[in-house]
Amino acid sequence: MHLNRESLHALEVPDGFETTDSFDVVLVNHGESVHVHLHLDDELSEAAAIDASNHFVDGDSRRAVRIHVDGARPVTGKLKVASAYGAETRYVDVRIVEPEETENHVEVDESLAEPQPRQPSDGESDDGSLVDAVANRPEMIVLVLGFLAIVVAAVAALVLDEVVVMLGALVVLAGVLGALYVLTAEG
Repeated sequence: MHLNRESLHALEVPDGFETTDSFDVVLVNHGESVHVHLHLDDELSEAAAIDASNHFVDGDSRRAVRIHVDGARPVTGKLKVASAYGAETRYVDVRIVEPEETENHVEVDESLAEPQPRQPSDGESDDGSLVDAVANRPEMIVLVLGFLAIVVAAVAALVLDEVVVMLGALVVLAGVLGALYVLTAEG
């Protein structure tokens, strides 16, 4: 609907329209700011509702007003549009009809009953390499790194023959075992 296009407070509205559901009345203002009043007649208000009937539309802007449809259909009525507190008034014939029923069905053939080959996901290869096995199982990474840490700690404990180094090796062993426990308990 166009406001103030031809002259101050002028209204240009369609003669009528048909809908099956809620709709927006778009008010396009081509001039000075204006107040617009929207009203549904008795028949139309049985199936539809407007949150607010009075709307201020800034100059050279547009505003959408939602008309909620949730009542019995079909219904025909009039939408009253008035600008500048009734300076101009127009009526739009609105017909709310039942939506057309469409058949929503999916055809299924026998091929869906057969097992489908598994496709590798992103970052995964099909060759079954050791790198893939380690990358897809984080506990394997912890196990490998933990084994290396234990070997380094054991070598250091034997070479340096210090009690503190031996205690450090035991702490590393306990940390690796704890990490493995947490990883396997989550999976």
